[in-house]
Amino acid sequence: MSDTLAGWLQVGLLVAALAACYIPLGNYIAKIFTTDKHWKIERGIFRLTGIDPSVDQTWGSYLRSMLSFSAVSVLFLYGMQRLQHYLLQFVGPHMANVAPPTAWNTAVSFTTNTNWQNYAGENTLTYIVQMSGLAVQNFLSAAVGLVVAIAMIRGFVRSRTGTLGNFWADLTHATVRLLIPLSIVGGLVLAASGVIDNFSAYHTVTTLSGAHQSIVGGPFASQEVIKELGNNGGGPFNANSAHPFEDPNPFTTLFEIFLLLLIPFATPRAFGKMVKDDRQGYALVAVMGIIWLVAVGGITFFETHLGSAGTAAQLAHGAMEGKEVRFGQHACSLFAASTTVTSTGAVNCFHDSLTPFGGAIALMDMALGEIAPGGIGAGMYGILILAIVTVFVAGLMVGRTPEYIGKKIRPTEMKYAALYFLTLPVIILTAAGLSIGTHIGQSAIFNPGPHGLTEIMYAFASEANNNGSAFAGLGTAAPWYQTLGGIVMLLGRFAPEIFALGLAGSLARQSPVPASAGTLDTRTPLFVGMVVGVILILVGLTYFPALALGPFAEGLH
Repeated sequence: MSDTLAGWLQVGLLVAALAACYIPLGNYIAKIFTTDKHWKIERGIFRLTGIDPSVDQTWGSYLRSMLSFSAVSVLFLYGMQRLQHYLLQFVGPHMANVAPPTAWNTAVSFTTNTNWQNYAGENTLTYIVQMSGLAVQNFLSAAVGLVVAIAMIRGFVRSRTGTLGNFWADLTHATVRLLIPLSIVGGLVLAASGVIDNFSAYHTVTTLSGAHQSIVGGPFASQEVIKELGNNGGGPFNANSAHPFEDPNPFTTLFEIFLLLLIPFATPRAFGKMVKDDRQGYALVAVMGIIWLVAVGGITFFETHLGSAGTAAQLAHGAMEGKEVRFGQHACSLFAASTTVTSTGAVNCFHDSLTPFGGAIALMDMALGEIAPGGIGAGMYGILILAIVTVFVAGLMVGRTPEYIGKKIRPTEMKYAALYFLTLPVIILTAAGLSIGTHIGQSAIFNPGPHGLTEIMYAFASEANNNGSAFAGLGTAAPWYQTLGGIVMLLGRFAPEIFALGLAGSLARQSPVPASAGTLDTRTPLFVGMVVGVILILVGLTYFPALALGPFAEGLH
């Protein structure tokens, strides 16, 4: 079987698996957030924490709960790292306290679901911090993104009210009913497939050449599953999902890609069920699927058709530098496209070694706002806002107030949508400009020229979009990038969520509008094409200068 055929069979198998899960998982997600019944363990959590799950919150109250919870999470995780040496270290290797800039960056990173890492996990963090700190945030930060999306969907469902649900109840339901059960099943699959999961100390062995090497152990199957399922991406190993202990064979790499796409691709079904129109969900998942498949095909093309990869790669019949030989170009391309269209950031190959145009597509994937299908929850509220922009543009064409899912898109809603869309470009381009234009930022650029610009753009696009993957030719462990990166991750996560919840509150206060002859049908292939076009035009106009000076210039050279 040729490598090309095998590669596209992987894509076909993945599409089939995701399609099989779309309806049952989407229906289950909708049921989680529409039932008034609570599990026994949830009632225990509510009693222990003093939460009244029946209390509905306005969008402002929902937002304050989310921000306060995240602020406490940052402080707690920062403290664990700074006091790591003094915490119980009864299993695994002993580690020193983490330096303040790294502790700040990592605490923000895992709380914002970014999981950006500029350190080697196996040499920096103890099992206690990885499991009770990072792994816990892998669950909770993912749940936060999902419940914000659910709150926005309620904005369409509810009318003449300012309430969007209860943040604390939603957070509990998302974690207990969805993320934990799926993680248990997925973790067992990974452990049975060869991913290690133990509390062993590191073992020092002597190699054939007489050198000494440490063989790392650790509870990593249980971390790997929520790393992918929750679109987190931060791995316990510096090599991430290219490490054989995290990703030992072709089956596990395909299963990990499946995990990171599973919930984002199923959430549109939950949206359709909650608004009582399944075709609305099909339209949005079609937009997501088209962009994802184009990204997979584009990266695969440039990694296997080597006109722009250089003479050495052409003579070797493959751009294999930086790629794990167990997986090859096709699995690398599939993983790279999937991890950058979601907010996952896990990698099984070195993105810095992608061909210039392959790397440009990975960068463009993140610049889209990660809405195809995007991160858990974040992709859903992102695609909804872009759908609102699309119906607004369509309304301007025919001279009438646009409507979407029975709600009018008035100036108030468009202000929230515009602020949402403009936030990430402002954050990314400002941070990149400061880094390029200052000596302290330039000092950590190891690759001058277009590739260096691409690395900076990729870093801040990854952090602002809560992705976490990186081009590695940039010294992001420098205090400038540690500190600024933390700020970028905070703004990139919470500023869009503020505008999304504000928009949801505005929609919830409206009365439903019946469809008329002039209402744009948002369930048709025409609307799907319009949304795709609006996304590509808006993002293309915003980032084209940076793309032209970076990866395009490098590829054409």
